Amino acid sequence: MLSAALAFSALLVSARAQLAGTLTTETHPALTVSKCTASGCTTSAQSIVIDANWRWLHTKTGYTNCYTGNAWNATACPDGATCAANCALDGADYSGTYGITTTGNALKLNFVTKGTNTNVGSRTYLMAAGSTTSYQMLQLMNQEFTFDVDVSNLPCGLNGALYFSEMDADGGMSKYTTNKAGAKYGTGYCDAQCPQDIKFINGVANSVGWNPASNDKNAGLGQYGSCCNEMDIWEANSISAAYTPHPCSVTGQTRCEAADCGVGARYSSLCDADGCDFNSYRQGATTFLGPGMTIDTKKPFTIVTQFISTDGTANGDLKEIKRYYVQNGKTVENSQSTIAGATGNSITDDWCAAQKTAFGDSNEFATKGGLKTMGAAIKKGMVLVMSIWDDHTANMLWLDAPYPPTKDASAPGVTRGSCAADSGAPDAVESASGSASVTYSNIKWGPLGSTFKAPAAAGGIKNRENAN
Repeated sequence: MLSAALAFSALLVSARAQLAGTLTTETHPALTVSKCTASGCTTSAQSIVIDANWRWLHTKTGYTNCYTGNAWNATACPDGATCAANCALDGADYSGTYGITTTGNALKLNFVTKGTNTNVGSRTYLMAAGSTTSYQMLQLMNQEFTFDVDVSNLPCGLNGALYFSEMDADGGMSKYTTNKAGAKYGTGYCDAQCPQDIKFINGVANSVGWNPASNDKNAGLGQYGSCCNEMDIWEANSISAAYTPHPCSVTGQTRCEAADCGVGARYSSLCDADGCDFNSYRQGATTFLGPGMTIDTKKPFTIVTQFISTDGTANGDLKEIKRYYVQNGKTVENSQSTIAGATGNSITDDWCAAQKTAFGDSNEFATKGGLKTMGAAIKKGMVLVMSIWDDHTANMLWLDAPYPPTKDASAPGVTRGSCAADSGAPDAVESASGSASVTYSNIKWGPLGSTFKAPAAAGGIKNRENAN
Protein backbone atom coordinates (compact mmCIF):
# COMPACT_ATOMS: atom_id res chain seq x y z
CA MET A 1 0.00 0.00 0.00
CA LEU A 2 1.41 3.32 -1.04
CA SER A 3 -0.10 5.41 1.74
CA ALA A 4 -0.76 3.84 5.09
CA ALA A 5 0.55 6.12 7.81
CA LEU A 6 -2.70 8.05 8.13
CA ALA A 7 -4.83 5.88 5.93
CA PHE A 8 -7.10 4.10 8.34
CA SER A 9 -9.79 5.98 10.18
CA ALA A 10 -11.59 4.41 13.10
CA LEU A 11 -13.95 5.08 15.98
CA LEU A 12 -13.42 8.18 18.06
CA VAL A 13 -12.72 5.95 21.07
CA SER A 14 -10.68 3.25 19.36
CA ALA A 15 -7.04 2.30 19.69
CA ARG A 16 -4.65 -0.62 19.75
CA ALA A 17 -4.15 -2.21 23.16
CA GLN A 18 -2.22 -5.03 24.77
CA LEU A 19 -4.59 -6.18 27.54
CA ALA A 20 -7.85 -7.99 26.83
CA GLY A 21 -11.01 -6.48 28.27
CA THR A 22 -13.98 -8.37 29.73
CA LEU A 23 -16.91 -6.02 29.11
CA THR A 24 -17.88 -7.44 25.71
CA THR A 25 -17.32 -11.03 24.60
CA GLU A 26 -15.17 -11.31 21.49
CA THR A 27 -16.87 -13.53 18.91
CA HIS A 28 -15.15 -13.85 15.54
CA PRO A 29 -17.53 -13.86 12.54
CA ALA A 30 -17.44 -17.20 10.72
CA LEU A 31 -16.03 -17.37 7.19
CA THR A 32 -15.75 -20.46 5.00
CA VAL A 33 -12.66 -20.79 2.79
CA SER A 34 -11.43 -23.58 0.50
CA LYS A 35 -8.12 -25.42 0.48
CA CYS A 36 -7.32 -27.12 -2.81
CA THR A 37 -5.11 -30.01 -3.93
CA ALA A 38 -4.59 -31.89 -7.17
CA SER A 39 -7.70 -33.94 -6.39
CA GLY A 40 -10.01 -31.01 -5.67
CA CYS A 41 -11.02 -28.42 -3.06
CA THR A 42 -12.41 -28.89 0.44
CA THR A 43 -14.09 -26.23 2.55
CA SER A 44 -12.72 -25.10 5.88
CA ALA A 45 -14.78 -23.38 8.58
CA GLN A 46 -12.72 -20.43 9.77
CA SER A 47 -13.32 -16.86 10.96
CA ILE A 48 -12.10 -13.28 10.77
CA VAL A 49 -11.03 -10.75 13.39
CA ILE A 50 -10.97 -6.96 13.26
CA ASP A 51 -7.68 -5.17 13.84
CA ALA A 52 -7.18 -3.93 17.38
CA ASN A 53 -6.88 -0.34 16.15
CA TRP A 54 -10.66 -0.15 15.75
CA ARG A 55 -11.56 -1.39 19.23
CA TRP A 56 -12.63 0.41 22.36
CA LEU A 57 -9.55 0.99 24.53
CA HIS A 58 -10.33 1.67 28.17
CA THR A 59 -8.80 1.43 31.63
CA LYS A 60 -8.65 -2.18 32.76
CA THR A 61 -10.67 -1.48 35.90
CA GLY A 62 -13.40 0.68 34.41
CA TYR A 63 -14.89 2.51 31.46
CA THR A 64 -12.52 5.46 31.09
CA ASN A 65 -11.08 5.85 27.59
CA CYS A 66 -7.33 5.44 27.24
CA TYR A 67 -7.49 7.05 23.80
CA THR A 68 -10.13 9.50 22.59
CA GLY A 69 -10.30 11.14 19.19
CA ASN A 70 -6.65 11.30 18.18
CA ALA A 71 -5.09 11.78 21.61
CA TRP A 72 -3.95 9.57 24.47
CA ASN A 73 -5.22 9.80 28.06
CA ALA A 74 -2.17 11.30 29.76
CA THR A 75 -3.13 9.91 33.16
CA ALA A 76 -3.51 6.31 32.03
CA CYS A 77 -0.71 6.55 29.47
CA PRO A 78 2.20 8.66 30.78
CA ASP A 79 4.57 6.30 28.94
CA GLY A 80 4.31 3.26 26.71
CA ALA A 81 4.87 0.53 29.28
CA THR A 82 2.50 2.04 31.84
CA CYS A 83 -0.17 2.44 29.18
CA ALA A 84 0.13 -1.23 28.22
CA ALA A 85 -0.34 -2.21 31.86
CA ASN A 86 -3.27 0.16 32.46
CA CYS A 87 -5.37 -0.26 29.33
CA ALA A 88 -7.46 -3.02 27.77
CA LEU A 89 -9.27 -3.44 24.48
CA ASP A 90 -12.64 -5.09 24.34
CA GLY A 91 -14.73 -7.36 22.17
CA ALA A 92 -16.35 -6.03 19.01
CA ASP A 93 -19.91 -5.66 17.76
CA TYR A 94 -18.89 -6.49 14.21
CA SER A 95 -22.07 -5.61 12.34
CA GLY A 96 -23.57 -2.92 14.56
CA THR A 97 -20.44 -0.90 15.23
CA TYR A 98 -18.13 -1.71 12.34
CA GLY A 99 -20.41 -2.67 9.44
CA ILE A 100 -18.72 -6.06 9.03
CA THR A 101 -20.86 -9.08 8.09
CA THR A 102 -20.15 -12.60 6.88
CA THR A 103 -22.43 -15.07 5.10
CA GLY A 104 -21.01 -18.47 4.19
CA ASN A 105 -17.85 -17.75 2.17
CA ALA A 106 -18.51 -14.01 1.79
CA LEU A 107 -17.17 -11.09 3.83
CA LYS A 108 -18.77 -7.67 3.34
CA LEU A 109 -17.09 -4.53 4.66
CA ASN A 110 -19.14 -1.34 4.79
CA PHE A 111 -17.27 1.95 4.58
CA VAL A 112 -19.12 4.19 7.07
CA THR A 113 -21.26 2.79 9.88
CA LYS A 114 -23.19 5.17 12.12
CA GLY A 115 -24.32 4.18 15.58
CA THR A 116 -23.45 5.61 18.98
CA ASN A 117 -20.22 6.60 17.26
CA THR A 118 -19.31 6.81 13.58
CA ASN A 119 -16.93 4.15 12.29
CA VAL A 120 -14.93 4.65 9.10
CA GLY A 121 -13.30 1.72 7.33
CA SER A 122 -12.01 -1.54 8.75
CA ARG A 123 -9.15 -4.02 8.55
CA THR A 124 -9.67 -7.72 9.20
CA TYR A 125 -7.54 -10.86 9.33
CA LEU A 126 -8.27 -14.52 8.58
CA MET A 127 -7.97 -16.77 11.63
CA ALA A 128 -6.56 -20.30 11.46
CA ALA A 129 -9.03 -23.19 11.30
CA GLY A 130 -10.24 -24.17 14.76
CA SER A 131 -8.38 -21.33 16.47
CA THR A 132 -9.42 -18.11 18.18
CA THR A 133 -5.84 -17.14 19.02
CA SER A 134 -3.82 -17.65 15.81
CA TYR A 135 -3.95 -16.10 12.36
CA GLN A 136 -4.00 -18.34 9.28
CA MET A 137 -0.45 -18.46 7.91
CA LEU A 138 -0.44 -18.82 4.13
CA GLN A 139 2.62 -20.40 2.50
CA LEU A 140 2.01 -19.99 -1.22
CA MET A 141 5.30 -20.56 -3.03
CA ASN A 142 4.56 -22.20 -6.40
CA GLN A 143 0.87 -22.08 -5.52
CA GLU A 144 -2.04 -19.79 -6.33
CA PHE A 145 -4.55 -17.72 -4.38
CA THR A 146 -8.03 -17.06 -5.73
CA PHE A 147 -11.02 -15.04 -4.56
CA ASP A 148 -14.12 -13.29 -5.87
CA VAL A 149 -14.66 -9.58 -5.37
CA ASP A 150 -17.45 -7.06 -5.85
CA VAL A 151 -16.08 -3.52 -6.22
CA SER A 152 -19.17 -2.08 -7.91
CA ASN A 153 -19.88 0.07 -4.84
CA LEU A 154 -16.34 1.47 -4.46
CA PRO A 155 -15.98 4.92 -6.10
CA CYS A 156 -12.90 7.09 -6.61
CA GLY A 157 -10.88 7.67 -3.45
CA LEU A 158 -11.68 4.33 -1.82
CA ASN A 159 -9.60 1.17 -1.66
CA GLY A 160 -10.87 -2.35 -1.09
CA ALA A 161 -7.54 -4.01 -0.31
CA LEU A 162 -6.79 -7.72 0.06
CA TYR A 163 -3.16 -8.49 0.80
CA PHE A 164 -0.63 -10.49 2.80
CA SER A 165 1.38 -9.17 5.76
CA GLU A 166 4.36 -10.85 7.43
CA MET A 167 2.75 -10.58 10.87
CA ASP A 168 3.34 -13.05 13.69
CA ALA A 169 0.78 -15.85 13.84
CA ASP A 170 -0.10 -15.04 17.46
CA GLY A 171 -0.14 -11.27 16.98
CA GLY A 172 3.14 -10.89 18.87
CA MET A 173 2.11 -12.48 22.18
CA SER A 174 5.04 -14.89 22.46
CA LYS A 175 7.62 -12.22 21.56
CA TYR A 176 6.30 -9.49 23.81
CA THR A 177 5.09 -10.61 27.24
CA THR A 178 3.17 -7.39 27.84
CA ASN A 179 0.87 -8.24 24.91
CA LYS A 180 -1.97 -10.14 26.59
CA ALA A 181 -4.51 -9.65 23.80
CA GLY A 182 -2.81 -11.18 20.77
CA ALA A 183 -4.36 -12.37 17.54
CA LYS A 184 -7.73 -12.96 19.22
CA TYR A 185 -8.04 -9.17 19.38
CA GLY A 186 -6.23 -8.36 16.13
CA THR A 187 -2.82 -7.20 17.40
CA GLY A 188 0.57 -7.18 15.70
CA TYR A 189 -0.05 -5.35 12.42
CA CYS A 190 2.84 -4.35 10.17
CA ASP A 191 3.36 -3.54 6.50
CA ALA A 192 5.91 -2.12 4.10
CA GLN A 193 4.86 1.47 4.76
CA CYS A 194 6.27 1.03 8.30
CA PRO A 195 3.12 2.77 9.61
CA GLN A 196 3.55 4.99 12.66
CA ASP A 197 -0.16 5.23 13.41
CA ILE A 198 0.02 1.81 15.11
CA LYS A 199 -0.80 2.57 18.73
CA PHE A 200 0.92 -0.42 20.33
CA ILE A 201 4.16 -1.86 18.92
CA ASN A 202 6.30 -4.58 20.50
CA GLY A 203 3.99 -4.79 23.50
CA VAL A 204 4.06 -1.12 24.55
CA ALA A 205 2.07 1.96 23.60
CA ASN A 206 3.37 4.17 20.80
CA SER A 207 2.28 7.20 22.83
CA VAL A 208 5.66 8.89 23.30
CA GLY A 209 6.05 11.71 20.80
CA TRP A 210 2.52 11.12 19.50
CA ASN A 211 1.40 13.84 17.08
CA PRO A 212 -2.36 14.00 16.43
CA ALA A 213 -3.11 14.30 12.73
CA SER A 214 -4.26 17.70 11.51
CA ASN A 215 -6.50 16.15 8.84
CA ASP A 216 -7.80 13.06 10.66
CA LYS A 217 -9.79 13.37 13.89
CA ASN A 218 -9.05 9.75 14.80
CA ALA A 219 -5.37 9.22 13.97
CA GLY A 220 -1.85 10.41 14.61
CA LEU A 221 1.79 9.43 14.34
CA GLY A 222 3.96 8.03 17.10
CA GLN A 223 7.70 7.75 17.56
CA TYR A 224 7.81 4.23 16.16
CA GLY A 225 6.57 2.36 13.10
CA SER A 226 5.92 -1.31 12.41
CA CYS A 227 7.64 -2.73 9.30
CA CYS A 228 7.37 -6.03 7.46
CA ASN A 229 7.18 -7.60 4.02
CA GLU A 230 3.86 -6.99 2.27
CA MET A 231 2.31 -8.60 -0.80
CA ASP A 232 -0.60 -6.60 -2.15
CA ILE A 233 -2.80 -9.06 -4.02
CA TRP A 234 -5.53 -6.53 -4.77
CA GLU A 235 -5.84 -2.80 -4.13
CA ALA A 236 -8.80 -1.47 -6.05
CA ASN A 237 -12.03 0.39 -6.50
CA SER A 238 -14.44 0.34 -9.44
CA ILE A 239 -12.03 2.45 -11.53
CA SER A 240 -8.52 1.09 -10.99
CA ALA A 241 -6.64 -1.87 -9.52
CA ALA A 242 -3.06 -2.87 -8.75
CA TYR A 243 -1.13 -5.82 -7.40
CA THR A 244 2.23 -5.06 -5.80
CA PRO A 245 5.03 -6.88 -3.97
CA HIS A 246 6.79 -4.78 -1.28
CA PRO A 247 10.03 -6.39 0.01
CA CYS A 248 11.89 -5.28 3.13
CA SER A 249 15.48 -5.48 4.35
CA VAL A 250 14.22 -7.05 7.60
CA THR A 251 12.48 -10.35 8.29
CA GLY A 252 9.19 -10.41 10.18
CA GLN A 253 7.52 -7.63 12.15
CA THR A 254 10.19 -5.08 13.06
CA ARG A 255 9.89 -1.81 14.98
CA CYS A 256 11.44 1.22 13.29
CA GLU A 257 12.23 4.78 14.27
CA ALA A 258 13.00 7.98 12.34
CA ALA A 259 14.84 7.34 9.05
CA ASP A 260 14.28 3.57 9.27
CA CYS A 261 10.56 4.33 9.00
CA GLY A 262 11.21 6.56 5.99
CA VAL A 263 10.72 9.79 7.95
CA GLY A 264 12.30 12.69 6.06
CA ALA A 265 13.59 10.41 3.30
CA ARG A 266 11.17 7.88 1.84
CA TYR A 267 13.90 5.62 0.50
CA SER A 268 15.79 5.40 3.79
CA SER A 269 13.05 3.08 5.05
CA LEU A 270 13.63 -0.56 5.98
CA CYS A 271 11.02 -1.46 3.35
CA ASP A 272 10.16 -0.69 -0.25
CA ALA A 273 7.15 1.55 0.28
CA ASP A 274 6.55 2.01 -3.46
CA GLY A 275 6.79 -1.65 -4.41
CA CYS A 276 6.61 -2.91 -7.99
CA ASP A 277 3.01 -2.32 -9.00
CA PHE A 278 1.09 -3.68 -11.95
CA ASN A 279 -1.81 -1.31 -12.56
CA SER A 280 -3.37 -2.02 -15.97
CA TYR A 281 -4.39 1.61 -16.53
CA ARG A 282 -0.94 2.89 -15.59
CA GLN A 283 0.59 0.34 -17.98
CA GLY A 284 -1.44 1.70 -20.89
CA ALA A 285 -4.41 -0.70 -20.89
CA THR A 286 -6.95 2.02 -20.13
CA THR A 287 -10.02 0.01 -21.17
CA PHE A 288 -9.14 -3.31 -19.52
CA LEU A 289 -10.72 -2.91 -16.05
CA GLY A 290 -13.59 -0.63 -15.11
CA PRO A 291 -17.34 -0.18 -15.54
CA GLY A 292 -18.40 -1.93 -18.76
CA MET A 293 -14.82 -2.82 -19.72
CA THR A 294 -13.14 -6.18 -20.43
CA ILE A 295 -13.24 -6.86 -16.70
CA ASP A 296 -16.54 -5.21 -15.85
CA THR A 297 -16.38 -3.79 -12.34
CA LYS A 298 -20.16 -3.35 -12.28
CA LYS A 299 -20.33 -7.12 -11.69
CA PRO A 300 -18.44 -9.54 -9.41
CA PHE A 301 -15.43 -11.36 -10.84
CA THR A 302 -12.67 -13.75 -9.80
CA ILE A 303 -9.00 -12.85 -9.29
CA VAL A 304 -6.23 -15.46 -9.48
CA THR A 305 -2.66 -14.74 -8.39
CA GLN A 306 0.09 -17.30 -9.01
CA PHE A 307 3.50 -17.34 -7.32
CA ILE A 308 5.84 -19.12 -9.74
CA SER A 309 9.11 -20.50 -8.35
CA THR A 310 12.48 -20.92 -10.05
CA ASP A 311 12.44 -24.73 -9.79
CA GLY A 312 8.74 -25.54 -9.96
CA THR A 313 8.58 -26.50 -6.28
CA ALA A 314 7.74 -24.83 -2.98
CA ASN A 315 11.47 -24.75 -2.17
CA GLY A 316 12.51 -22.52 -5.06
CA ASP A 317 12.89 -18.76 -5.14
CA LEU A 318 10.09 -16.55 -6.43
CA LYS A 319 10.63 -15.65 -10.09
CA GLU A 320 7.24 -14.43 -11.33
CA ILE A 321 3.83 -13.30 -10.09
CA LYS A 322 1.07 -13.94 -12.62
CA ARG A 323 -2.51 -12.66 -12.71
CA TYR A 324 -5.71 -14.05 -14.26
CA TYR A 325 -9.33 -12.98 -14.07
CA VAL A 326 -12.53 -15.01 -14.47
CA GLN A 327 -15.85 -13.34 -15.28
CA ASN A 328 -19.04 -14.75 -16.80
CA GLY A 329 -17.37 -18.16 -17.05
CA LYS A 330 -14.48 -16.82 -19.15
CA THR A 331 -10.84 -16.85 -18.06
CA VAL A 332 -8.97 -13.67 -19.04
CA GLU A 333 -5.21 -13.23 -18.88
CA ASN A 334 -3.85 -10.06 -17.30
CA SER A 335 -3.60 -7.07 -19.64
CA GLN A 336 -0.40 -6.50 -21.58
CA SER A 337 1.63 -3.41 -20.75
CA THR A 338 1.98 -1.09 -23.73
CA ILE A 339 4.70 1.06 -22.16
CA ALA A 340 7.77 1.25 -24.39
CA GLY A 341 10.59 -0.77 -22.86
CA ALA A 342 8.34 -2.33 -20.20
CA THR A 343 6.05 -4.72 -22.04
CA GLY A 344 4.63 -7.90 -20.52
CA ASN A 345 1.72 -8.87 -18.28
CA SER A 346 3.32 -10.33 -15.15
CA ILE A 347 5.72 -9.19 -12.44
CA THR A 348 9.35 -10.29 -12.68
CA ASP A 349 12.56 -8.65 -11.49
CA ASP A 350 13.43 -7.71 -15.07
CA TRP A 351 9.97 -6.27 -15.70
CA CYS A 352 10.13 -4.21 -12.51
CA ALA A 353 13.52 -2.78 -13.46
CA ALA A 354 12.23 -1.89 -16.93
CA GLN A 355 9.10 -0.29 -15.51
CA LYS A 356 11.06 1.81 -13.02
CA THR A 357 13.32 3.02 -15.83
CA ALA A 358 10.39 3.81 -18.14
CA PHE A 359 8.60 5.80 -15.43
CA GLY A 360 11.71 7.47 -13.98
CA ASP A 361 11.14 5.87 -10.57
CA SER A 362 13.76 4.75 -8.06
CA ASN A 363 14.17 0.96 -8.10
CA GLU A 364 13.94 0.41 -4.35
CA PHE A 365 12.28 -2.88 -5.18
CA ALA A 366 15.63 -4.26 -6.33
CA THR A 367 17.53 -2.54 -3.51
CA LYS A 368 15.35 -4.30 -0.94
CA GLY A 369 15.86 -7.71 -2.53
CA GLY A 370 13.16 -7.92 -5.20
CA LEU A 371 11.21 -11.11 -5.76
CA LYS A 372 13.68 -13.33 -3.89
CA THR A 373 13.07 -11.42 -0.67
CA MET A 374 9.32 -11.30 -1.29
CA GLY A 375 9.39 -15.03 -1.95
CA ALA A 376 11.19 -15.76 1.31
CA ALA A 377 8.29 -14.17 3.20
CA ILE A 378 5.78 -16.11 1.09
CA LYS A 379 7.56 -19.36 1.94
CA LYS A 380 7.74 -18.46 5.63
CA GLY A 381 4.02 -17.68 5.81
CA MET A 382 1.96 -14.50 5.72
CA VAL A 383 -1.36 -13.32 7.18
CA LEU A 384 -4.35 -12.56 4.94
CA VAL A 385 -5.64 -9.00 5.38
CA MET A 386 -8.98 -7.77 4.00
CA SER A 387 -9.87 -4.10 4.37
CA ILE A 388 -11.66 -1.00 3.15
CA TRP A 389 -10.11 2.44 3.60
CA ASP A 390 -9.70 6.03 2.48
CA ASP A 391 -6.43 7.89 2.29
CA HIS A 392 -5.58 10.87 4.53
CA THR A 393 -2.09 11.14 3.04
CA ALA A 394 -2.53 11.18 -0.75
CA ASN A 395 -6.30 10.94 -1.38
CA MET A 396 -5.78 7.56 -3.10
CA LEU A 397 -4.52 9.40 -6.19
CA TRP A 398 -1.63 6.90 -6.45
CA LEU A 399 -4.24 4.23 -7.28
CA ASP A 400 -6.85 5.89 -9.49
CA ALA A 401 -5.76 9.36 -10.71
CA PRO A 402 -2.72 11.41 -11.82
CA TYR A 403 0.02 11.13 -9.17
CA PRO A 404 2.10 12.83 -8.00
CA PRO A 405 0.15 16.02 -8.75
CA THR A 406 3.39 17.89 -9.41
CA LYS A 407 4.06 15.85 -12.57
CA ASP A 408 2.56 16.17 -16.04
CA ALA A 409 -0.45 13.84 -16.20
CA SER A 410 0.53 12.83 -19.74
CA ALA A 411 4.00 11.63 -18.72
CA PRO A 412 4.52 7.83 -18.64
CA GLY A 413 3.35 6.24 -15.41
CA VAL A 414 1.79 9.35 -13.87
CA THR A 415 -1.90 8.67 -14.54
CA ARG A 416 -3.14 5.54 -12.77
CA GLY A 417 -6.87 5.80 -13.49
CA SER A 418 -9.65 8.04 -14.77
CA CYS A 419 -10.49 9.68 -11.43
CA ALA A 420 -10.06 13.45 -11.23
CA ALA A 421 -6.85 14.96 -9.89
CA ASP A 422 -8.83 16.67 -7.12
CA SER A 423 -10.78 13.55 -6.09
CA GLY A 424 -10.39 11.35 -3.04
CA ALA A 425 -10.35 13.88 -0.19
CA PRO A 426 -11.47 11.80 2.83
CA ASP A 427 -14.01 14.32 4.16
CA ALA A 428 -15.68 14.45 0.75
CA VAL A 429 -15.55 10.68 0.23
CA GLU A 430 -16.93 9.92 3.68
CA SER A 431 -19.76 12.42 3.18
CA ALA A 432 -20.73 11.49 -0.37
CA SER A 433 -19.93 7.76 -0.35
CA GLY A 434 -20.56 6.62 3.20
CA SER A 435 -22.71 3.74 1.91
CA ALA A 436 -19.81 2.29 -0.11
CA SER A 437 -18.80 -1.32 0.49
CA VAL A 438 -16.68 -4.19 -0.78
CA THR A 439 -17.39 -7.93 -0.70
CA TYR A 440 -14.71 -10.61 -0.76
CA SER A 441 -15.86 -14.20 -1.24
CA ASN A 442 -15.02 -17.72 -2.42
CA ILE A 443 -11.43 -17.59 -1.10
CA LYS A 444 -9.30 -20.54 -2.26
CA TRP A 445 -5.66 -21.52 -2.35
CA GLY A 446 -3.67 -24.50 -3.54
CA PRO A 447 -1.34 -25.83 -6.27
CA LEU A 448 -1.09 -24.02 -9.59
CA GLY A 449 -4.24 -24.57 -11.64
CA SER A 450 -6.23 -26.11 -8.78
CA THR A 451 -8.54 -23.20 -7.96
CA PHE A 452 -9.82 -22.13 -11.39
CA LYS A 453 -10.12 -23.18 -15.03
CA ALA A 454 -6.51 -22.59 -15.98
CA PRO A 455 -5.25 -21.82 -19.49
CA ALA A 456 -2.90 -24.45 -20.90
CA ALA A 457 0.25 -22.70 -19.69
CA ALA A 458 -1.06 -21.40 -16.35
CA GLY A 459 -0.25 -24.30 -14.07
CA GLY A 460 0.39 -27.96 -13.61
CA ILE A 461 -3.25 -28.96 -13.01
CA LYS A 462 -5.51 -28.20 -15.95
CA ASN A 463 -9.18 -27.26 -15.78
CA ARG A 464 -9.68 -28.40 -12.18
CA GLU A 465 -12.66 -26.15 -11.64
CA ASN A 466 -14.06 -22.79 -12.57
CA ALA A 467 -13.89 -20.35 -9.67
CA ASN A 468 -17.27 -18.95 -10.69
